[in-house]
Amino acid sequence: MDSIVKQALIKWPNVPDCYGWLGLDARGNWYMRDDRVQAQGPFSGGAGKGALLEHQGLIQFIGRNYEHDARGQWFFQNGPQRVYVELQIAPLIWRVHHDLSVQDHIGRAAQVQAAVIDEQGRLYLDTDIGFGLVHSMDMGNAANAVEQGVWLPQEALCAGFPERFGYVISPQAARA
Repeated sequence: MDSIVKQALIKWPNVPDCYGWLGLDARGNWYMRDDRVQAQGPFSGGAGKGALLEHQGLIQFIGRNYEHDARGQWFFQNGPQRVYVELQIAPLIWRVHHDLSVQDHIGRAAQVQAAVIDEQGRLYLDTDIGFGLVHSMDMGNAANAVEQGVWLPQEALCAGFPERFGYVISPQAARA
């Protein structure tokens, strides 16, 4: 977490949390979701994604301050305010490199502990830093890991992933 964020938490400890305004899609992109977009439906349903964030400084700031609480709700600590993130599918999006190393969508390296494939053929990794979906552009490298026996995916229904792996798709809905 950035030191300026830690200082703001000390200075303003009672700022209300923010829900519904930030989303993370299945490709690791961040979206701002205003009231109009939120009224179109849940982020996980694909309706009303919002405005794609493209400012690299802001994206990096979000990444440095992206974590989860004890309930498995992922958030971005924006100064003294927690901005809870609506997830399209999972809290982390994995990039798989040619050497089969993995990094999440914000660049943190991880060690794969297990692989899971859902009913739609999507591949997920459970790692030492969390659970997430393999980015669609990296399925070739991921297939190499499976073919080489490095990862042995177990089949499971994606509807059970939040409970099984301890994350919340929609903190806004969970709050209601």
